[in-house]
Amino acid sequence: MAKNSVNIDAQCAKILSDVRAGRFSPVYLLMGDEPYYPEMVCDAILQNCIPEEEKDFNETVCYGGEVTAAQVVTAARRYPMMAERQLVVVKEAQQMKGIEELAFYCNDPLDSTVLVVLMHKASADKRKAFYKAVQKVGTVVDSPALRDYQIPDWIHAYYASRGLQIEPQAAALLAESVGTELSTIVVETDKLTKALPEGTTRVTVGDIEKNVGISRQFSVFELTKELSYKHGAQALKIAAHLGNGAKFAMPMAVSALYTHFNRILKYGALLAKGGAPSPEDKARALAGVNPYFYREYDAAVRNYPVRKAMAAVSLLCEYDYLGKGGDGATVSDGELLVELTAKLLNL
Repeated sequence: MAKNSVNIDAQCAKILSDVRAGRFSPVYLLMGDEPYYPEMVCDAILQNCIPEEEKDFNETVCYGGEVTAAQVVTAARRYPMMAERQLVVVKEAQQMKGIEELAFYCNDPLDSTVLVVLMHKASADKRKAFYKAVQKVGTVVDSPALRDYQIPDWIHAYYASRGLQIEPQAAALLAESVGTELSTIVVETDKLTKALPEGTTRVTVGDIEKNVGISRQFSVFELTKELSYKHGAQALKIAAHLGNGAKFAMPMAVSALYTHFNRILKYGALLAKGGAPSPEDKARALAGVNPYFYREYDAAVRNYPVRKAMAAVSLLCEYDYLGKGGDGATVSDGELLVELTAKLLNL
């Protein structure tokens, strides 16, 4: 898991522990491009801050597009009614006009109010007063989006937190199927665990194929593998099948292929220095790759030595441009993928 994701995961685990124990910050700013962690923290505060019998009088939930900052401040400055505290939650806060005005309240918040400002796929300006005020008196959760190559490691860690092991190939297949939205991974995992036999502790590729609805045989993950080994017929067959899919998008396929060949290039450059690389150097060159797949990259650098890997990366940049409509490209995304695959095989 990426360093920033480890930090956010540990931070949120600590926040959830505090919230469940009844320990709250006066202000929470929950923001970032990845909504999973901010929403998880917000849900936990809603579940634990105010007892059910007190919610009618002491819990206010509003939306940024429907309130002003002044109205939020007024609500936050009220005292709880026959209770220890009140909760004010502003969802979709990125839509609220004048959000910086909340800084005045945050500089001197009430001990009896818990104010939660939840931004969806957006962030407060870190140079301005509101963000700085919350940093001083409250809690900021800044949740960055994970890159596609970081998702399999996140899946491994998430499954482990649920007492499950997932095979590396299964994690890669799930990542390709659901994309980089962590909440989608969680939803698909919930569906998967309900479908698995009771007592299952290890999730296989077959489980993902059966319950998530993706075929390993025709996936970008499998395409990169066949390209690594230069299995031409199978690679072209997969490319043609992928390209005919209703949800196929050339930019996403090129992104996955670019990540793959960029790793091949870095690994090839490491081997070109001579001598056996240390495990640490190999792990750095193949960042984001589970050691289970190292054997594939050993084959790939033989088929795509440094010059060929550089040519592959250049080719992928060209097809990324074409896949986004560059040069007025008129061929379909599927045709572009087959064409690109053929050129990669012929390097």
